[in-house]
Amino acid sequence: MTKIFSLITLCLINYLAFAQTNAIKYEVSFPNAVHHEANISLSVSKAPSGPLKLRVSRSSPGRYATHEFGKNIYNVLAFDGSGKSLIINQVAGDVYEIPQHSGNLKITYTVFGNWIDGTYLGIDETHAHMNMPATFMWAVGLADRPIEITFNDLNKYGWKAGTQLKPGSKPNVFTAPDLQYFMDSPTELSAFKQASWKDTNPGGLTQEIRFSVHSPDGQSVVDNFGTMVQRVVQEAKAVFGELPRFDYGSYTFLDDLNPENAGDGMEHRNSTVIVSRTPKIEGSEKNLLGTVSHEFFHSWNVERLRPKSLEPFNFEHANMSEELWFAEGFTQYYGELLLKRAGFKTLDNYCGTLTGLLNDVLNFPGAVSYSATRMSRYAVFADAGVSIDQNNNVNTFTSYYYYGAVIALGLDLRLRTEFNLTLDDYMKALWKAHGKTEIPYTIPDLQKVLAGITNNAFADDFFRRYIYGTEKNNYEKLLASAGLVLQKSAPGKASLGLLRLIPLNGKVRVAAGTIKGTAAYHAGLDNGDYLLKINNDEFKSPADLDAFLAKYKPGNEVTLTFEHRGAIKNTKIVLLEDNSLEVVPAESSGKTITPAIQSFRDKWLSSQVR
Repeated sequence: MTKIFSLITLCLINYLAFAQTNAIKYEVSFPNAVHHEANISLSVSKAPSGPLKLRVSRSSPGRYATHEFGKNIYNVLAFDGSGKSLIINQVAGDVYEIPQHSGNLKITYTVFGNWIDGTYLGIDETHAHMNMPATFMWAVGLADRPIEITFNDLNKYGWKAGTQLKPGSKPNVFTAPDLQYFMDSPTELSAFKQASWKDTNPGGLTQEIRFSVHSPDGQSVVDNFGTMVQRVVQEAKAVFGELPRFDYGSYTFLDDLNPENAGDGMEHRNSTVIVSRTPKIEGSEKNLLGTVSHEFFHSWNVERLRPKSLEPFNFEHANMSEELWFAEGFTQYYGELLLKRAGFKTLDNYCGTLTGLLNDVLNFPGAVSYSATRMSRYAVFADAGVSIDQNNNVNTFTSYYYYGAVIALGLDLRLRTEFNLTLDDYMKALWKAHGKTEIPYTIPDLQKVLAGITNNAFADDFFRRYIYGTEKNNYEKLLASAGLVLQKSAPGKASLGLLRLIPLNGKVRVAAGTIKGTAAYHAGLDNGDYLLKINNDEFKSPADLDAFLAKYKPGNEVTLTFEHRGAIKNTKIVLLEDNSLEVVPAESSGKTITPAIQSFRDKWLSSQVR
């Protein structure tokens, strides 16, 4: 026993010595923060012989499309261990190469960042909001090495560091076990305020949840909001029965509020970035909780209950996944449901949420024509990807967030009505099989777990029709079980179809593509055209459309006059009925709620915290 212990101790000492000797070391300084610049140095020791490649990432954890982070890196220089300049060549837009070196070298560069969201880098004199792939160049082939990072100038600006990185042996020094973890560790350097609390799992594991916010709010406002966040955390925990085991015993919300922000929410393994354009928390508490709820649910679903297609995460191009309808869509469903369960949404509020989701999936051509798996694959283009040309997404794409959320709604209600189970039961089973074990899943794995709590026939049918296929559940019937009515919101109203109109050059312009199957689409109206007349009524403003259509009924024929690239067109079209849907409580439409329906609704929508 003594020999074994001594051997383990010796191995640990040797590993720590190796880690300290071979760690990749970064230093970050902010001599020109007011103009959004940081100076970065990257030190590599005992680099392998031969040319050393360094690159800037093109993808970022939590995003599914590529981004050109390399455009904001310049003044790239390289030096050997004695400080002598080395040749460094830019061999691609985001790739650099040092042809010759002695093994110990240092690379320095300047990085610019002025975009505050969950993907990019934002620096000014008030803070540095750091997404690591947008900030740090890395050495190709050395991704398994530990990383040490030092943040300089914190005292100069009155900043402190909020991050999931592990604190090092010195102030303002942090560590990561490897490149994957480092790149997944956003960091907020600012004079943020923080609320925190302890949470204990069944079995006795106690962990800390930290809510850090960079905003003008006072500490009492932050503390009060932290209490609200805690309620959402507890409802999320109730779904799975426990919190995940966070790597260093804590989870950190990194919240940043400012009207100049881009806005975003981005999940990470032990933290999440929440960026809002709201000036402050006070007065907007409930509006801010939606992102909190969604992103924290990801600490189970995506961060640990993880698609195999996202493993390992590739920083050179986007991982394509067919599972985002589950990873993002089921999270979207729960993000809203948890707010209802926590008491932050009324029944009418929640019906409004369901209204939006069902309209997006049942009334747009994308989800009608294409499967949830196809929509997931399209994320490599859709998830804030870089493009300047127009697309036909209005007819070919429905967000996998909404598509998946509607699938989750259907599965939840069917499990409740057909098996006396809930979607919570399914999530717990997946957590046990693939989340807690961190065994990445495939779609057949998701089907297998569903079959395990129901039966093979149900799981086969559900995945064939609703995941791989384009069929939709009978939501009218399913919602009726909870005393909710799915109905047309404007029966008998004539419609050209959903149009985005803007005033331009004294005329009314169509500002987005028209939707397949609508009267506007059949007329040939398209993005960039000007609406001139319906019969003899001339357009003066976008508001005229509703007023003009109010004179007609579905089935009436009218002449639509519009301008397309300078040419005037007159087209006869038949107006269709507005197909917009709404979800309302049955009692608001004069129907009676039975005790059985009320019980069903309560079990679904009320708090699950015990």
